[in-house]
Amino acid sequence: MKRRKHPAQETPQPGITEAIRQAKAELDSAYINLDHALDPDLIDCYIYQLKSAQMRYHFLLHCAKDEEFSLIYRKQQ
Repeated sequence: MKRRKHPAQETPQPGITEAIRQAKAELDSAYINLDHALDPDLIDCYIYQLKSAQMRYHFLLHCAKDEEFSLIYRKQQ
Protein backbone atom coordinates (compact mmCIF):
# COMPACT_ATOMS: atom_id res chain seq x y z
CA MET A 1 0.00 0.00 0.00
CA LYS A 2 1.39 3.38 -0.98
CA ARG A 3 1.67 6.20 1.51
CA ARG A 4 -0.11 9.34 0.46
CA LYS A 5 1.90 12.52 0.55
CA HIS A 6 0.21 15.44 2.21
CA PRO A 7 0.60 18.96 0.88
CA ALA A 8 3.43 20.91 2.45
CA GLN A 9 2.54 22.66 5.68
CA GLU A 10 4.43 25.39 7.50
CA THR A 11 3.73 24.00 10.97
CA PRO A 12 3.34 20.46 12.27
CA GLN A 13 -0.16 19.07 12.53
CA PRO A 14 -1.66 20.47 15.72
CA GLY A 15 -3.24 17.15 16.71
CA ILE A 16 -0.19 14.91 16.31
CA THR A 17 1.25 15.65 19.76
CA GLU A 18 -2.10 15.03 21.42
CA ALA A 19 -2.49 11.77 19.47
CA ILE A 20 0.98 10.70 20.63
CA ARG A 21 0.09 11.48 24.25
CA GLN A 22 -3.13 9.50 23.96
CA ALA A 23 -1.34 6.55 22.33
CA LYS A 24 1.27 6.60 25.12
CA ALA A 25 -1.50 6.54 27.74
CA GLU A 26 -3.13 3.58 25.95
CA LEU A 27 0.23 1.82 25.86
CA ASP A 28 0.79 2.39 29.59
CA SER A 29 -2.73 1.16 30.33
CA ALA A 30 -2.18 -1.98 28.26
CA TYR A 31 1.03 -2.75 30.19
CA ILE A 32 -0.75 -2.29 33.52
CA ASN A 33 -3.69 -4.47 32.44
CA LEU A 34 -1.35 -7.21 31.26
CA ASP A 35 0.59 -7.10 34.53
CA HIS A 36 -2.60 -7.65 36.53
CA ALA A 37 -4.33 -10.23 34.33
CA LEU A 38 -4.68 -13.74 35.71
CA ASP A 39 -7.14 -15.39 33.33
CA PRO A 40 -5.46 -16.86 30.21
CA ASP A 41 -8.13 -15.37 27.94
CA LEU A 42 -7.58 -11.92 29.41
CA ILE A 43 -3.83 -12.32 29.04
CA ASP A 44 -4.31 -13.06 25.33
CA CYS A 45 -6.63 -10.07 25.01
CA TYR A 46 -4.16 -7.72 26.68
CA ILE A 47 -1.29 -9.01 24.56
CA TYR A 48 -3.23 -8.06 21.42
CA GLN A 49 -4.17 -4.73 22.98
CA LEU A 50 -0.54 -4.09 23.88
CA LYS A 51 0.69 -4.94 20.40
CA SER A 52 -1.93 -2.66 18.86
CA ALA A 53 -1.01 0.21 21.18
CA GLN A 54 2.70 -0.27 20.40
CA MET A 55 2.11 -0.20 16.67
CA ARG A 56 -0.08 2.92 16.90
CA TYR A 57 2.46 4.70 19.11
CA HIS A 58 5.39 3.88 16.80
CA PHE A 59 3.36 4.89 13.75
CA LEU A 60 2.53 8.28 15.26
CA LEU A 61 6.15 8.85 16.29
CA HIS A 62 7.25 8.00 12.76
CA CYS A 63 4.71 10.45 11.32
CA ALA A 64 5.89 13.19 13.68
CA LYS A 65 9.53 12.57 12.76
CA ASP A 66 8.74 12.63 9.03
CA GLU A 67 6.83 15.87 9.50
CA GLU A 68 9.64 17.45 11.52
CA PHE A 69 12.22 16.36 8.94
CA SER A 70 10.21 17.85 6.09
CA LEU A 71 9.88 21.15 7.97
CA ILE A 72 13.64 21.28 8.63
CA TYR A 73 14.43 20.34 5.03
CA ARG A 74 12.16 23.08 3.63
CA LYS A 75 13.73 25.70 5.94
CA GLN A 76 17.21 24.79 4.67
CA GLN A 77 16.26 25.32 1.04
